[in-house]
Amino acid sequence: MPRRIAAGFLACAAPDLDFVAGFAGPVSYILNHRGVTHSLILLPLWALALSWVLAKLLREPAGWRKLYGITAMAIAAHIAGDLITSYGTMILAPFSDWRAGIGTTFIIDLWFSGIIVVGLIACAIAWRSRWPAVLALTLLVGYVGFQFAQRERALEVAQRHAWPGARVDVQPRPVTPFNWTLFVSDEDRHEFAHVNLVRTEARRYVPGDGFIARVDAPYLPVDQAIWVRRTRYGEVDEARGRAAWNSPPMAPLRGFYAIPAFDGANERCVWFVDLRFLTPGRDAMPFRYGACREGAGWRLLPP
Repeated sequence: MPRRIAAGFLACAAPDLDFVAGFAGPVSYILNHRGVTHSLILLPLWALALSWVLAKLLREPAGWRKLYGITAMAIAAHIAGDLITSYGTMILAPFSDWRAGIGTTFIIDLWFSGIIVVGLIACAIAWRSRWPAVLALTLLVGYVGFQFAQRERALEVAQRHAWPGARVDVQPRPVTPFNWTLFVSDEDRHEFAHVNLVRTEARRYVPGDGFIARVDAPYLPVDQAIWVRRTRYGEVDEARGRAAWNSPPMAPLRGFYAIPAFDGANERCVWFVDLRFLTPGRDAMPFRYGACREGAGWRLLPP
């Protein structure tokens, strides 16, 4: 049993070994993170390789066959945990770079993690019983189902703001399943609002209230939503922004960004961000890239 627990723990973390792609540069990380190591198609192969390696490391007397089942389930659990976020997971790699994402859960969800931690503690205490694990898994699935219901509500609110021909999207936010950012977009612009689906009054924040309060306060009641406008290519020189966005070095970002927006320019460079990663209270915006003029062409400027 201890060997199987150790094997499950290590196998569950194994898909994120793709972080090594970051050593080749930030764009390489974007292209490869949640790629082949997160593939459902390759899962049986990864489980076989990992169970063989872990059987050697853990000195399992019965060999890799004893660890294969727990290893496969652990990898599947990791993939499932990534699928419920909106980053995108290439579950069909290497045959497709399509990124699946249900988009119910923020990348760091304290409630989701809390259920797991409490479940693990309960399992350690009542280690002879399977009921703590069954109960924790039931709560976890129920919580994600509840988040899915909130996502549908958020989509309904966003749809009420949409104009003809516009697309709507919603992104989960911390620190509660009721916090969402709503997006209404067309080919030239986005309008977005940070809302809390159940709040009736805005939550005030003053310096010193703490980090949790800082990231929670920007989400307003639905009837008080403030819609902010962002353009895709800029407002002053849209032609230049469009040319930068469509330049060859930006091709990897065009495949990755789900809600691309112009984020400033200087004499040589035009910057872009993916608004799905816009989180109020966060100090920096991740995945901000620029296309810079270099002679007759363009080059990509990473963060």
